[in-house]
Amino acid sequence: MHTTDDWITTPITADLLRGALDLERTERGLLPHRLPAGARAQNNDGQLAMAESQPSGVRLVLRTRATALELDTLPTKRVYAGVPPRPDGVYDLLVDGRPAGRGSVTGGNTLTIDMTTGTAGIEPGPVGTLRFADLPEGRKDIEIWLPHNETTELVALRTNGPVEPAPDPGRRVWLHHGSSISHGSDAASPTTTWPALAALLGGVELVNLGLGGSALLDPFTARAMRDTPADLISVKIGINVVNADVMRLRAFGPAVHGFLDTIREGHPTAPLLVVSPLLCPVQEDTPGPLAPDFSGIAEGSVRFVATGDPAERASGKLTLNVIRDELSRIVTQRAADDENLYYLDGRELYGQTDAVDLPLPDNIHPDAATHRLIGERFAKLAFADRGAFSG
Repeated sequence: MHTTDDWITTPITADLLRGALDLERTERGLLPHRLPAGARAQNNDGQLAMAESQPSGVRLVLRTRATALELDTLPTKRVYAGVPPRPDGVYDLLVDGRPAGRGSVTGGNTLTIDMTTGTAGIEPGPVGTLRFADLPEGRKDIEIWLPHNETTELVALRTNGPVEPAPDPGRRVWLHHGSSISHGSDAASPTTTWPALAALLGGVELVNLGLGGSALLDPFTARAMRDTPADLISVKIGINVVNADVMRLRAFGPAVHGFLDTIREGHPTAPLLVVSPLLCPVQEDTPGPLAPDFSGIAEGSVRFVATGDPAERASGKLTLNVIRDELSRIVTQRAADDENLYYLDGRELYGQTDAVDLPLPDNIHPDAATHRLIGERFAKLAFADRGAFSG
């Protein structure tokens, strides 16, 4: 809390934030969103509403001589009925682009989710305070990356020195869309999700539209991408389509074409990289839907299993291998008229050997070490020489 009388309160405004597509004024402060209001108005799915309000890739960016900083926030913590509490969300501090600290905020609202019934309830809670002290002397650029998996309302910013927006770094903007793996799943912190790591290695500014459980080729997501300024674009498609069991092969192909068509309306010549699913053994050849397995709940773990029948592939049910074949076919077809369209097999980011060395703890989500592996590989494949984003 405050220990001196020389604190300066700076209004939190859009020019201090990067990575959000919309900012909602609330009773307490400012809520960053990763989908614009128009897209949110067309959504009636609670999972997507929760995911897009979790600020993966969103960061507070400022220039200051302050040596101490406080940020009041109102987090919304997720609790799953019958499962041990999740750790508090993590905030990463960068000073002049280098890691300089990490913290969490206690308190906040509690969202309790019952996966067996599909119900949820919220209990209001208090605002908490994040504090970073002993910052370096002199003028510096500060970034505070908000928790990638915790809805965060920004209430107040206090410093012991004046604050101004950090200047535009002039880097290319990379707009990425994907599933919970791109959202951050079980990464250790917001700057160590695989897209954040890849962006750092690639020297680009990230806008992360990884939406947990919600990479479902929704037209409003495509329109959001169409309307978002970007120099480089990638879409990682497939895992959620399979594990939610939302369509068959007949619908999937046209839906992918439509999604890419919409993006191209706003970005006709930008490098556009289509990424197929990473290896996920439980769904390689078994259709969805995916279901939670509570047999390990006494030990505090929940795993996921595919419940479809592999024989149903003959009638058009989707698996990850079916998805990869179709995405490869679509990109090959479209690339004849689109020289800036590229394809990356997700198994180049995480494949069979990796599944032996770094198995997915819950059968679908990578852990922190695997996020680093994926981020490093993506940077090498996409940003290095002859990669889709190398130009």
